[in-house]
Amino acid sequence: MVIGVPREIKDGEQRVALTPAGASALVHHGHRVLVETNAGWGSGFEDEEYERHGARIVTTAHELWAAAALVVKVKEPLPAEWPRLRPDLILFTYLHLAGSPPCAEALLGSGATGVAYETIQRPDGALPLLVPMSEVAGRLAVQVGMHYLMAPHGGRGVLLSGVPGVPPAEVVILGCGAVGLNAATLAVGLGAQVTVLDVRHEPLKYLDDIMHGRCVTVYSTRANIERAVRYADLVIGAVLVAGARAPVVVDAAMVATMRRGAVIVDVAVDQGGCIATTRVTSLSEPTYSEHGVVHYGVPNMPALVPRTSTLALTNATLPYVLAMADEGLRAAAQRDPALALGINTVAGRLTCPAVAQALGRVAADPLRSLR
Repeated sequence: MVIGVPREIKDGEQRVALTPAGASALVHHGHRVLVETNAGWGSGFEDEEYERHGARIVTTAHELWAAAALVVKVKEPLPAEWPRLRPDLILFTYLHLAGSPPCAEALLGSGATGVAYETIQRPDGALPLLVPMSEVAGRLAVQVGMHYLMAPHGGRGVLLSGVPGVPPAEVVILGCGAVGLNAATLAVGLGAQVTVLDVRHEPLKYLDDIMHGRCVTVYSTRANIERAVRYADLVIGAVLVAGARAPVVVDAAMVATMRRGAVIVDVAVDQGGCIATTRVTSLSEPTYSEHGVVHYGVPNMPALVPRTSTLALTNATLPYVLAMADEGLRAAAQRDPALALGINTVAGRLTCPAVAQALGRVAADPLRSLR
């Protein structure tokens, strides 16, 4: 199979979907790997390194997309890339279609097969391709929040850890999945006062056990969220429903009660956001203020640390890329139900139930839809 790795064009995106070592594994399996020139530059991988591992460097996106049967990306295709989609193409990337109806329509209109990292789900509920970037995003959310809490960036001028005689910052984390757990771990380690809310008992119990009482765990109700965010210096939105639009758990009225200069980092923004006042921003213009609260809504936050993120992502995605290339998507998905759940679009049909529900459509069976 011919696998294409284009250069990402989303604002500030410097990750790449495949490392040179990943390319080497595919070549070793007898496949051809095309890499757009400078695709890996932002992550510290030069074209020459890909070539040493058997990949071929192509100079234009047009040439790469036209030649590849399987395109592996990091982020969803942008409007400039939509004309490159075609019926015989498999696109493997983060799609987040529930939060982006125009992208969903472009994929459906093209007839391309879209396989989404974020909806590949094992029988135990684990999301193996979402977890690596969730771990990065959770830790980065705390670092980003620290940065924007400083007065020159519009924040309250609060030091996350506090100092002797002055209390630390109040950090509220909405959701105790991979993002929330990693955010809590870093925030506690830096000395913040941390409150984590979730509707599930088991994750809260696990967090309480490993933190030995160093953070507060609270069952998530409207009243508890309202009370927590009112006094927060930093709120991290980490609510996820696999494949679906994130539920809004903080409304505009709650945001209006927050302290002037408090910071919101909504990691769920790529799925529509879990805070009503959140809107998508970019790495070049990451924040805005509403109700006197600094909002950070960058959907590709892990691009801030592209080297770490690229290595972590390829570690997780490569086995699935190899399976699709070696066996073909249909056979690989029949063998692996987790991969079958990753198929979002086939031949103009939505095949992921959560995405279909979010977009008001009926989902088709992915395996029956594949030719």
